[in-house]
Amino acid sequence: MSFDVIGCQLMHFGPHPTIAGRVTGVVRVRIREGFYGNVTEYGLDLPVKSDCGKVPHEQVRTALLTHAAHQLNKLKARHSDKRPVAAE
Repeated sequence: MSFDVIGCQLMHFGPHPTIAGRVTGVVRVRIREGFYGNVTEYGLDLPVKSDCGKVPHEQVRTALLTHAAHQLNKLKARHSDKRPVAAE
Protein backbone atom coordinates (compact mmCIF):
# COMPACT_ATOMS: atom_id res chain seq x y z
CA MET A 1 0.00 0.00 0.00
CA SER A 2 1.33 3.41 -0.90
CA PHE A 3 0.14 6.80 0.31
CA ASP A 4 1.74 9.86 -1.28
CA VAL A 5 0.94 13.55 -0.89
CA ILE A 6 1.08 15.12 -4.35
CA GLY A 7 0.26 18.71 -3.45
CA CYS A 8 -0.76 20.94 -0.60
CA GLN A 9 -2.31 24.42 -0.80
CA LEU A 10 -3.63 26.82 1.82
CA MET A 11 -7.04 27.82 0.44
CA HIS A 12 -8.10 30.48 2.95
CA PHE A 13 -7.67 31.50 6.57
CA GLY A 14 -8.90 34.10 9.01
CA PRO A 15 -9.44 34.86 12.68
CA HIS A 16 -11.69 32.53 14.68
CA PRO A 17 -15.09 34.17 15.27
CA THR A 18 -15.14 33.63 19.05
CA ILE A 19 -11.67 32.62 20.27
CA ALA A 20 -9.20 35.50 20.42
CA GLY A 21 -5.72 34.70 19.07
CA ARG A 22 -6.85 31.62 17.12
CA VAL A 23 -6.64 31.44 13.34
CA THR A 24 -8.61 28.88 11.32
CA GLY A 25 -8.45 27.91 7.68
CA VAL A 26 -8.65 25.17 5.08
CA VAL A 27 -5.77 23.31 3.42
CA ARG A 28 -6.49 21.41 0.20
CA VAL A 29 -4.36 18.28 -0.20
CA ARG A 30 -4.01 16.03 -3.27
CA ILE A 31 -3.27 12.38 -2.41
CA ARG A 32 -2.27 9.39 -4.52
CA GLU A 33 -2.98 6.04 -2.93
CA GLY A 34 -2.14 2.59 -4.22
CA PHE A 35 -3.93 -0.46 -2.86
CA TYR A 36 -3.71 -3.96 -4.38
CA GLY A 37 -2.64 -2.57 -7.75
CA ASN A 38 -5.34 0.11 -7.92
CA VAL A 39 -4.07 3.69 -7.91
CA THR A 40 -6.48 6.41 -6.82
CA GLU A 41 -5.96 10.16 -6.68
CA TYR A 42 -8.26 12.30 -4.58
CA GLY A 43 -8.41 15.61 -2.79
CA LEU A 44 -9.04 16.38 0.86
CA ASP A 45 -10.01 19.71 2.39
CA LEU A 46 -8.52 19.70 5.88
CA PRO A 47 -9.79 22.18 8.46
CA VAL A 48 -6.78 23.62 10.31
CA LYS A 49 -6.26 25.90 13.29
CA SER A 50 -3.46 27.60 15.17
CA ASP A 51 -3.25 29.61 18.38
CA CYS A 52 -0.54 31.94 17.13
CA GLY A 53 -1.99 35.33 18.05
CA LYS A 54 -0.77 38.46 16.23
CA VAL A 55 2.13 37.33 14.03
CA PRO A 56 3.18 38.04 10.42
CA HIS A 57 1.32 36.41 7.53
CA GLU A 58 4.19 33.99 6.78
CA GLN A 59 4.18 32.59 10.32
CA VAL A 60 0.41 32.05 10.25
CA ARG A 61 0.75 30.24 6.92
CA THR A 62 3.54 28.05 8.31
CA ALA A 63 1.55 27.24 11.47
CA LEU A 64 -1.54 26.21 9.50
CA LEU A 65 0.44 24.08 7.04
CA THR A 66 2.22 22.44 9.99
CA HIS A 67 -1.14 21.52 11.50
CA ALA A 68 -2.18 20.00 8.15
CA ALA A 69 1.09 18.02 7.99
CA HIS A 70 0.43 16.66 11.49
CA GLN A 71 -3.06 15.51 10.42
CA LEU A 72 -1.65 13.89 7.27
CA ASN A 73 1.01 12.04 9.25
CA LYS A 74 -1.69 10.58 11.50
CA LEU A 75 -3.74 9.57 8.44
CA LYS A 76 -0.71 8.02 6.75
CA ALA A 77 0.13 6.04 9.91
CA ARG A 78 -3.38 4.60 9.97
CA HIS A 79 -3.22 3.59 6.29
CA SER A 80 0.25 2.08 6.38
CA ASP A 81 -0.25 -0.31 9.32
CA LYS A 82 0.91 -3.78 8.44
CA ARG A 83 -2.06 -6.07 7.95
CA PRO A 84 -1.77 -9.60 9.36
CA VAL A 85 -1.14 -12.20 6.67
CA ALA A 86 -2.64 -15.69 6.88
CA ALA A 87 -0.13 -18.51 7.20
CA GLU A 88 0.19 -20.70 4.16
